[in-house]
Amino acid sequence: MSAPFSWIKPEPHGIYVPPADCWVDPSRAVGKALVTHGHADHARGGHGETVATPETLAIMELRYRTGAEDDAGEIPHKAVPVEYGETIRLKGGVDATYIPAGHVLGSAQILLEHAGERVIVTGDYKRREDPTCPPFEVTPCDIFITEATFGLPLFTHPPIEDEMAKLLDRLAAHPERCVLVGAYALGKAQRVIAELRRAGHREPIYLHGAMEKMCRLYEDHGVDLGELRLVSDYTKDDMRGAIVVCPPSALNDRWSRRLPDPITAMASGWMRVRQRARQRNVELPLVISDHADWGELTRTIKEVDAQENWITHGREDALLRWCQLHQRRARALALVGYDDEDD
Repeated sequence: MSAPFSWIKPEPHGIYVPPADCWVDPSRAVGKALVTHGHADHARGGHGETVATPETLAIMELRYRTGAEDDAGEIPHKAVPVEYGETIRLKGGVDATYIPAGHVLGSAQILLEHAGERVIVTGDYKRREDPTCPPFEVTPCDIFITEATFGLPLFTHPPIEDEMAKLLDRLAAHPERCVLVGAYALGKAQRVIAELRRAGHREPIYLHGAMEKMCRLYEDHGVDLGELRLVSDYTKDDMRGAIVVCPPSALNDRWSRRLPDPITAMASGWMRVRQRARQRNVELPLVISDHADWGELTRTIKEVDAQENWITHGREDALLRWCQLHQRRARALALVGYDDEDD
């Protein structure tokens, strides 16, 4: 009889499932990959086969051209779509079920079941309501593999309604200017736009050209973002009193000179750290994260109530210590290639 959980192995480049000969979120190309969501530190091109939600597969096609033809006119990559709540049988008697993670469009926790044992790989997740994706679902398991991006007690994300109010108040106070919001192109930008709409902002929102395709993909999947306009199609005067959304790299770029005296803002959980805001010359830090904060990480561990918690890509040490103090078995995983680019 095999040892408990011998069928799942954390390796430096991802979670390996030997009986199914597949990987979860591998950081290098493999034959078969189960992917939690479309951010570049979890999803990449080059796999022989990718199993993910339809939304994540669409994001990967847009970002990494996973459906591109080779020189012979063939598409060597095989995409296997899995809906939320759907269970698929992998080889070796392993079942995989995709469960909402609440991180970005298409993001999923992956529940793996084998020999009566249950393991959940969360990928990235958050517990706050988000109009652009289904909410995180607490699911009992034996081993809970959790991220720890904001795994320090100092990280407590404020209500997003407060951050939207700050943004709209600053805009109202300076109608002759615009507010330029730096937000990552997948997930954060669309969430900021959707939250602005929910807060009652009905005016056109202007986009840097690099944001357009992902916003249109969200719209194609039923996310209403209201009227969006490309900055390149309008004059400086057109954008006075408007909100403009751009990649963080464009905040202080020459591109921003075409805007009417922009107030620079940045939407990120890292804006809780003042030094990060200063480094980016951000006038209006907006603490908006697509990851669980410290209180949500610890609450989720309590609610899932697994026999053991595996902690990865983030501030593992503090969360590991919290588990020890609360008599919860835990270990930190030494995975490589995961970072905070998506927040």
